[in-house]
Amino acid sequence: MSPLALVSVSDKKNIIPFCRELVEQFNYKILSSGGTAKHLIEAKIPVIKVADFTNSPEILGGRVKTLHPKIHGGILAKRTDEEHKKDIAANNLELIDLVVVNLYPFKKTVDQGAKWEEAIENIDIGGPSMIRSAAKNHKDVSVLVDPSQYQNFLEETKKGELKKSYKAKLALEAFQHTADYDTAISNWIGKERGLQSSKYIESYPLIKTLRYGENPHQKAFWYGLSNIGWNSAEQLQGKDLSYNNLLDLESALSTVLEFGYGEKDELIKERFASVILKHNNPCGASISNSTSQAFLNALECDSVSAFGGIVAFNSNVDIETAINLKDIFLECVVAPSFDTEALEVLKIKKNLRILKLSKDQLQKKNQTSTKSIMGGLLVQDTDDIEEKTESWISVTKKNPSNQMNLDLNFAWKICKHVKSNAIVIAKDQKTIGIGAGQMNRVGAAKIALKAAGKLCSDAVLASDGFFPFADTVKLANEYGINAIIQPGGSIRDQESIDMCNSKGISMIFTQKRHFLH
Repeated sequence: MSPLALVSVSDKKNIIPFCRELVEQFNYKILSSGGTAKHLIEAKIPVIKVADFTNSPEILGGRVKTLHPKIHGGILAKRTDEEHKKDIAANNLELIDLVVVNLYPFKKTVDQGAKWEEAIENIDIGGPSMIRSAAKNHKDVSVLVDPSQYQNFLEETKKGELKKSYKAKLALEAFQHTADYDTAISNWIGKERGLQSSKYIESYPLIKTLRYGENPHQKAFWYGLSNIGWNSAEQLQGKDLSYNNLLDLESALSTVLEFGYGEKDELIKERFASVILKHNNPCGASISNSTSQAFLNALECDSVSAFGGIVAFNSNVDIETAINLKDIFLECVVAPSFDTEALEVLKIKKNLRILKLSKDQLQKKNQTSTKSIMGGLLVQDTDDIEEKTESWISVTKKNPSNQMNLDLNFAWKICKHVKSNAIVIAKDQKTIGIGAGQMNRVGAAKIALKAAGKLCSDAVLASDGFFPFADTVKLANEYGINAIIQPGGSIRDQESIDMCNSKGISMIFTQKRHFLH
């Protein structure tokens, strides 16, 4: 008896050559419906229509086609179960050996801005039902949900009886396919109707297995959505990205994008930005009148820590910048674009990972961030709130000068991306000292101020959190700091304000905190 394949696909890629080989090489009969049946018939592939097979017409505008006992009975029947054999005979069921189904393009439909009713009609019902039935009965039935599986299935079939492990793998991929589909639908409904879900459900396909995680003894995997974020970046050269590379690239890029895409505005005159990052903390950052100068200024902050770091730009990398980049050992460089001449210079360093991520790709940011904890996840909105400088308050007798305001704004943007407790010292639109990840704020200040040294004269200081005591202000004054920006909100704020007034230091309260753990 010829094996029977049920074929119903939304994505018709490679379905004609696949079905033709099923028929001609393996003597399959093809059972199909709707658009798929029409597609195969036009290709002169013999097809049994589902309506003829079930002796039941499609109804409800096509909502009900394959939801029929002859379909699901033929899929779910256990071939060796005696009770099932009786039911097969009694109901005149024909066994279905292969189910080839992929689903209505729900994600694509909603991504294109479909209205509610159109999106609802693109929720597949019969498809997931057939996939799940076949996957449940994978001992007897094979199930294919993606065109990429077709060739491998044909090759395995040529070898003879399919292995149990192979059928189980197909079942796993099938259930993951329907789970991914249901995740997209449930998240869309929640978003469209403003409903808070009682479950956090996301679905990300495996992009690649990484060499290892943070350390060589840790396994690591990269999951993500296609054509979004780092999965959409064009790697122009270099080794595969590592787990640590990806973490550092994410931090570096999010920092440099605080300054837009190379445009100018009234508050920050120059918007060509460069950030050098090491171990998930900026070790140098600058904005300047050119990409090259921005990089050189960032490098001056801490050239020792920059060794083996990541560099991110918010604008095109030209040959002058590339010449400066080639003189230091770096892991990765990422920018929206590169001049051809710049790439020729950088490609001399064959191990340097060069990534191009366009402005359009950069604008597709995550709206939430997650961290794993024992037994669960913590989920929060990303810290990308638009800073409104008009809500900042000058709380001291002395107001900052125009130049100080520029530097305060710059330092505040960088401080947001430094691990807490964080202190950033800046001058002339570049960092000159950074204190990151300390257990107390004055400790972070000591590190940043000592790193900046004599350059602190007339510089500004940014703090990601409020000052619990006036000790940081006192220390900043000893180094010559002229202005401070911090959230405010401590019960001892007045002590810090009074210290600033006594030392002639300006202080701004932003009323927004930017802890980064």
